[in-house]
Amino acid sequence: MYPKTTLRPQDAEEIEALRRSMAQVLTEWTKDASDVTTPIPNLKFYRFENPTRPDYCMLEPSASLVIQGTKRALLGDDAYAYNINRFLITSLDLPSMMHIVEATPAKPYLGLMLKLDLRVLSEVMLQTGFAPPAGSPSERGMFLGETTPTLLKEFSRLVNLLGEPAAIPVLAPLIEREIYYRLLTSDQSGRLWQMASVGSQSHRIARAVEWLRANYAQPLRIENLATQVQMSTSTFHQHFRNLTSMSPLQYQKWLRLNEARRLMLSEDRDVSTAAFSVGYESASQFSREYGRFFGSAPSRDIEGLRQLTAAR
Repeated sequence: MYPKTTLRPQDAEEIEALRRSMAQVLTEWTKDASDVTTPIPNLKFYRFENPTRPDYCMLEPSASLVIQGTKRALLGDDAYAYNINRFLITSLDLPSMMHIVEATPAKPYLGLMLKLDLRVLSEVMLQTGFAPPAGSPSERGMFLGETTPTLLKEFSRLVNLLGEPAAIPVLAPLIEREIYYRLLTSDQSGRLWQMASVGSQSHRIARAVEWLRANYAQPLRIENLATQVQMSTSTFHQHFRNLTSMSPLQYQKWLRLNEARRLMLSEDRDVSTAAFSVGYESASQFSREYGRFFGSAPSRDIEGLRQLTAAR
């Protein structure tokens, strides 16, 4: 089911016209691949011709739009379905599951992701001179907003800039700042202000996440990490779980297991070497946790992934 929208009929018509124009550009850029990094540094395109199974991925701080089809993100027990009527914001590096819900060869899924620079988002927030929105926004690190013609116009300008390669270094950063402004004045302004505010709980958890990603193979002491981001242990644990849907230890385990999977699949590491490389002291413990997480033993899982890749 498509997410409901509160837009007026004339707004919906304008969005549909913009969507068709953007779909033409994305179709051209993704005709030979399902995942395309564009010449605009923070912009990626995606294309799938069939629905997909939920799969694990790490989402960066980003704004994601669906131009054609429907996609669903899963974070803990929460599901976020979005299409042309809704955009998805991820406020920090989030381990989650994603899958394509609606796509056919004749009408493939087309989507884009713009990586957010939280430093620039903070600058734009300060330049607006607006007071922070009233109320307490949701603490989840992932949320949906309503796509308006005004917001989609800015994304359309960025996408169309690919037709002017020489202008990208000058104009792309300016258009991205305009997109940030539109996001900050959207129906999700409160959540975005919380993301961009230095010293907020979200900002502190994001710093902790950065440390975990850089040091996932190191022993984790929750008390030390909480002190590092200037939070009490209990408050840190609570806000970390609220934002990511998992505890810091579970987050570290997710990082370790997925990196080990990458090492075995892409660099042909054996099970023991991969386990020790990501911080496990016991290969048997690694295999047990890997099996619980991915549903099969490491060797069997990697062999299945290789067969799947070869069949494509």
